[in-house]
Amino acid sequence: MFELANLSKTFGDLEALSGIELSVPDGQTTVLIGPSGCGKSTLIRLMVGLVWPDVGTVMLEGQGLTPGNVLALRQKMGYVIQEGGLFPHLTAQDNVALMANYLGWAQDRITSRIEELTELTHFPTDGLARFSGELSGGQRQRVGLMRALMLDPDVLLLDEPLGALDPMIRADLQSDLRLIFQTLGKTVVMVTHDIGEAGFFGDQIVLMREGQIVQIGGLKDLVEKPEDEFVTQFINAQRSPLEGMG
Repeated sequence: MFELANLSKTFGDLEALSGIELSVPDGQTTVLIGPSGCGKSTLIRLMVGLVWPDVGTVMLEGQGLTPGNVLALRQKMGYVIQEGGLFPHLTAQDNVALMANYLGWAQDRITSRIEELTELTHFPTDGLARFSGELSGGQRQRVGLMRALMLDPDVLLLDEPLGALDPMIRADLQSDLRLIFQTLGKTVVMVTHDIGEAGFFGDQIVLMREGQIVQIGGLKDLVEKPEDEFVTQFINAQRSPLEGMG
């Protein structure tokens, strides 16, 4: 789905990414993980075309992402950020329908698609008329997900979508999200800093440090066959406090 070749990006004196090489398999979930400031969000923003690399190429379905074609290619991508990124002056329904209205979809088509998505995401239909400030954090994320899925994109990109939620809401939404990914069979790229969440979602986990990829593999690979001491340190740092209790 995505092919990233020799990607590098600097912001002033900060080298955010250096020499990134990554293939994102079609129909699977790839999770980008690593400590804060390691370049995860920059990488996903490059994939969406919100920022541009200093060096290297981003290919989506064999087509290079450029300023000239980014708006067209972005219609093949759904993008979800922390807290949903909703426009506060629009209702939940208007947030979801934003791109469909822009593209001139017929109203009955928009209504039908929103009905499908509310059912898929378990969003209460009576919440569609509310503004984002009247919704809970979990509901805002569901609206953000519906908006990302509205055009039935080929790939879904999520930048720490669950990071701001309390643990119980987060666990509930994790289960729903994984079921949605499995139901739709879409290519998913997700950013998290939580190794448990990465293992829960990821067919492929990409562990990053200081703008570079340290290791790619499943959670079992990272635990049992670490390619760098940092891999073990990162995993051990996130051990549950419940471990070892009798």
